[in-house]
Amino acid sequence: MRTLILAAALAITGVVGAGPAHAAGCNGYVGLTFDDGPSNAHTPGLLNALRQNGLRATMFNEGQYAAAYPGQVRAEVSAGMWVGNHSYTHPHLTQQSQSQMDSEVSRTQQAISAAGGGTPKLFRPPYGETNSTLQAVEAKYGLRQIIWDVDSQDWNGASVDAIVQANARLGNGQVILMHEWPANTLSAIPRIAQTLASRGLCAGMISPQTGRAVAPG
Repeated sequence: MRTLILAAALAITGVVGAGPAHAAGCNGYVGLTFDDGPSNAHTPGLLNALRQNGLRATMFNEGQYAAAYPGQVRAEVSAGMWVGNHSYTHPHLTQQSQSQMDSEVSRTQQAISAAGGGTPKLFRPPYGETNSTLQAVEAKYGLRQIIWDVDSQDWNGASVDAIVQANARLGNGQVILMHEWPANTLSAIPRIAQTLASRGLCAGMISPQTGRAVAPG
């Protein structure tokens, strides 16, 4: 009886079902992505800002840095982020042979997995450059290629305002390109969260099936 009374009280106060109620407040989902990590210099601050503002994101890690900073890969996962493959050394892959492409992709899969980031299902080609040979390599490793719908231009010196405005252009299912290292990107995080919330959009995961942002599974 006490259990039933407690359950009724929780239901009245709204504690029970708080999760679904929150999910119902999402009119759509967007994919926030951050390239070029992880690092001891930038990853901790970015993860803290994302957590504090209730955001989750996909971190496209370079294999060389995942191998060098495995603790930061684990920190990304612990913070609720998803980890994707961004090649091992960030080369212009379309200028490489198929075997070189394979090495870049496979070594990154191994480095992220060994660091505790799981086996990536998403791949972002450096510079967004791709061709049929690279796509065949991606398919070999079961990877979905993710480019972007909106480029924040944070890599090109975009201001905090410009980065926030770029996020404001996102529609349901769309993906934005950002990077973990620009100071302006870190500064923009709270306003990005406010902008998305004002439009009823939530930060989602990128579906390996469709490449679009969806509700976290």
